[in-house]
Amino acid sequence: MKPNVLFVAAEAVPLAKTGGLGDAVSGLANALQLRGVDVTVLIPAYPRAIAAAVGLRKLCSIRPLAGDGSPAHLLLGRIPGSDVKLALLDCETLFKRSGNLYTDEAGCDFADNDKRFAALCGAAAQIAAGNTPLDVPHVVHAHDWHAGLTPMLMQQLGVTTPSVQTIHNLAFQGVFPMDQADILGVPASARHAGGVEFWGKISYLKAGINYADRITTVSRSYAREVLTTRFGNGLDGLLRQQRDKFRAIPNGIDAQIWNPASDTHLPKNFSAGERHGKSVCKQALQSAFGLAVKSDATLISHGSRLTSQKMADIAIGALSLILAENKQVQVAVLGCGDLQIENDFKALAALHPGRVGVHIGYDEALAHLLHAGADMLLHGSRFEPFGLTPVYAMRYGTVPIVSRVGGMMDTVRDLGTAGATGFLFDGEQISDMARAIRRALQVFGQPTLWQTLQSNGMRAEFSWASPAKEYVSMYGRLTSGAIQQAFLNTAVEDKAILTALLQNTEPLARKPAKAPRAPIVRKQAVGKSVFADLKLA
Repeated sequence: MKPNVLFVAAEAVPLAKTGGLGDAVSGLANALQLRGVDVTVLIPAYPRAIAAAVGLRKLCSIRPLAGDGSPAHLLLGRIPGSDVKLALLDCETLFKRSGNLYTDEAGCDFADNDKRFAALCGAAAQIAAGNTPLDVPHVVHAHDWHAGLTPMLMQQLGVTTPSVQTIHNLAFQGVFPMDQADILGVPASARHAGGVEFWGKISYLKAGINYADRITTVSRSYAREVLTTRFGNGLDGLLRQQRDKFRAIPNGIDAQIWNPASDTHLPKNFSAGERHGKSVCKQALQSAFGLAVKSDATLISHGSRLTSQKMADIAIGALSLILAENKQVQVAVLGCGDLQIENDFKALAALHPGRVGVHIGYDEALAHLLHAGADMLLHGSRFEPFGLTPVYAMRYGTVPIVSRVGGMMDTVRDLGTAGATGFLFDGEQISDMARAIRRALQVFGQPTLWQTLQSNGMRAEFSWASPAKEYVSMYGRLTSGAIQQAFLNTAVEDKAILTALLQNTEPLARKPAKAPRAPIVRKQAVGKSVFADLKLA
């Protein structure tokens, strides 16, 4: 028997992406598929997803249980470049839109996002109930708030299939008016604080937390943080109550796509053992961003959403100081977000022609070149569940300067610790970030030490192999009998799987020492720590 998992999500690369969610969904699905798990990914049939899918065909009509009642059907195909099956919920009134996945061209949230993603959750529940030609999954895995109603709707149909809710970012919870409960398929029995109710409204993510059999999040440090008032976004109390079913399983990256040794987006490939190609990429990056082509310049990249969460507002001030202090510094910015921050970065470029280049928007090829050509990455964040961008940067020998928050505490090792790969800083002020940049610039002037940071980062192992093994073990514990055994069989360590996940890469060494964890407060004289029972594996 082959174990079967249904993923429910709003994004999956390369079909639909606005941030790291799409990378995580597809990356984990691919890794599970390589382990012998049959994965089907269900996402909305956005026009771009329909255009990119492989072998797409109409499977059946479907009544999703929730949404606006518009006619809908399932399309079945495959995610490009993989063997992972793809199911698309096709409903033109809900998903055929201009703008991005969640907002219109003016950047405003679609007014019916509640109905759009309730329909997605309802379709997932119908699949789990066996009401479509798709195989009934052994586990249903909901990703982020967009899929949060799925476990509740499954229970409504009497489905006993185990469910998992992964929190990719607790700051986004899918909160909508309670007066929409009927059309969204939320039963009266769930309209309370122990169900979906959150300050008088419906929270999709709270529903997932309450009704799923397991809750996971994407890094160990973030799992600790979300149990606190500072990072819990109003759900820390609920997560503490649910800590017996709360797990931390770190994300990974697709080590085939993000591989400087074989990356087709680069003008010249390179590796940890032979880094000459990085200087060629630096010249190409300088040209692409309108910077003076100078091999002795110190090129700082900033590639992320231009939002307050990512401290992009702080980065403008910090970089202004550094540019004034050090005439050798150049800056390349790639991203989009808040209009005011975008305009402020454009103004910074106008003040420093040839030294600051800004590209508003997202471009996959430019993103690869950004990581390959820069000397260092600036990635501040007020909170960070995992932090894909610094991991990508390290793979390409670009040394990260990051906030000491969330998953970045697990992936970036500060200078002065064993196996150092970059620089961590505390604080959210311009002076805090500028101080960290100055620290990196000082080390950049010491080539031997800098090259050690580069080498450590490039050789670190961040693939999906280990996280996928943890997930299949968890799936197995949620099931029983022959299904459980099928899952557990795929969790056995298999060197061939690791080789497949790292195909076309040079061998990656394990990190020289175990990554430091934020301290866990043990039992105190005044009572039990909220962290004491949190299971981190």
